[in-house]
Amino acid sequence: EYQWKGPFYFIQGADPQFGLMKAWTHGDTNNGDDEWGEEIKLAEQAVQAVNKLNPKPKFFVLCGDLVHGMPGTRWKKNQEQDLKDVLKNTDQDIPLVFVSGNHDIGNTPTRETIDDYCKNWGDDYFSFWVGGVFFLVLNSQLYYDSSKCPELRQAQDAWLDEQLAVAANQKCQHIIVFQHIPLFLSKPDEDHDYFNLDKPVRQEIMEKFHKAGIRAVFSGHYHRNAGGSYKGLEMVVSSAIGCQLGQDTHGLRVVVVTEEKVVHRYYSLTDLGSHGIEKELLDTLVKQK
Repeated sequence: EYQWKGPFYFIQGADPQFGLMKAWTHGDTNNGDDEWGEEIKLAEQAVQAVNKLNPKPKFFVLCGDLVHGMPGTRWKKNQEQDLKDVLKNTDQDIPLVFVSGNHDIGNTPTRETIDDYCKNWGDDYFSFWVGGVFFLVLNSQLYYDSSKCPELRQAQDAWLDEQLAVAANQKCQHIIVFQHIPLFLSKPDEDHDYFNLDKPVRQEIMEKFHKAGIRAVFSGHYHRNAGGSYKGLEMVVSSAIGCQLGQDTHGLRVVVVTEEKVVHRYYSLTDLGSHGIEKELLDTLVKQK
């Protein structure tokens, strides 16, 4: 779909993270993830809400931390299977897009952990087109710590440069990026911590994205809503489907792509499930056709 065909929308979710709620309440985030019944219910609620939407979204993207168990931990396989069982109920006409998070491939990923993720969920980075808009899915863990697989970081960098060259030639309507770890949470020059990327890496990526004309980066990881902008590049941080670490509700983000802009709103699972998308946003889909 290289050609602009008129406005459309997609759904972004992040961090279903099966197992974190119990681990968090018990204060044992390394081990205490042997129950995830609550997350199963929330993920089911998310799938039901998405299935009810009319018109249908073009796709449903999950921005990482699919489950809480780190690679090699005891419950990971069971958590993944339970998540797959829930996601199988997503409407067949709504493609699922997966983004790798730190819990999916490890804080310091290796070739093995990434291979395992790819076998389970698909490529750790790739691109796709929808209606004249170019989407890039990145493995942000390679930007966070690629010390055990530097060659994979180099490969992603080379691939990204090629993709941005393709986008420039194709004259796409917008370029949108999905990754797990935000570039920054509110300000481009904020200090580095667990929830954002290191300053030098961040600066380099932001500048590259800005020069390429990327419109927005959507991420998760923070378990709260946040965001800001850098020279016209919007950084959107969405809270979790699963465990909340702040005051936000379990929710999903509705993202409407129009000819000129990308508008989005975060909905609680309850609101989206019972009321759907409000008229004002739906109107932006119709207005331009």
